Amino acid sequence: MTMGGATTTTTTQQQAYGEPWYWDNRYANESGAFDWYQKYQSLAPIINLYVPRHRILVVGCGNSAFSEGMGDDGYEEVVSIDISSVVIQAMQEKHSNRQDLKYLEMDVRDMNAFQTASFDAVIDKGTLDSLLCGSNSQQNAAQMLSEVWRVLKDKGVYILVTYGAPLYRLRLLKESSSWTIKLHVIDKLVSDDKSEHPIWELTNPVPLNDDGSSAEALLGNNPDVHFIYICTKDNSSKPGLKREVSVD
Repeated sequence: MTMGGATTTTTTQQQAYGEPWYWDNRYANESGAFDWYQKYQSLAPIINLYVPRHRILVVGCGNSAFSEGMGDDGYEEVVSIDISSVVIQAMQEKHSNRQDLKYLEMDVRDMNAFQTASFDAVIDKGTLDSLLCGSNSQQNAAQMLSEVWRVLKDKGVYILVTYGAPLYRLRLLKESSSWTIKLHVIDKLVSDDKSEHPIWELTNPVPLNDDGSSAEALLGNNPDVHFIYICTKDNSSKPGLKREVSVD
């Protein structure tokens, strides 16, 4: 296939990232667990720092072992959703003996099955990124973030693990809802071994100004990291007021 054809195929696949059939086909032909970006063991210090021990929602779970890792670490009620019926059925069968893990077929853009303010935390490892790669990306991202805000309790946290730098993600987050935002970073995984010299200490927030330029000044342009946005829901912030960005 020509390079042009390969590019066209990749683009078509990305445009289908919001479609159930794409993920059904992918998971039907994919065996074994796969974790986007980071495994639970790598992110556990930041999860333990911000996430309460019960009523957690993991969006776009796929066949990841992340939710299982949370359950093994003592989290009492981890609800995981995915748009693919194929992968949800597989995960339900795999973890049928686990009372602490629940898997549901659901579109993150429409989570009406969940009551408003019903979760203490929402964890997203690549799901927002996936929607931003597809067609109608801005609309889909806005719908997702609106639903994440709705299902979170006041002072609940949305943890977004993404390749998107602050210059590209902060505006999207701040325009969606009245989040209080902190930023952490973690080196991208190249092996199961932890980096001896991480670019930044995981549990230490990166100073973050209103447009995110402070992070680039500290970390450099295109650092080899994943960005972790800790977005705390604040119902006291009124629409139209300037949204707070942490400068810790």
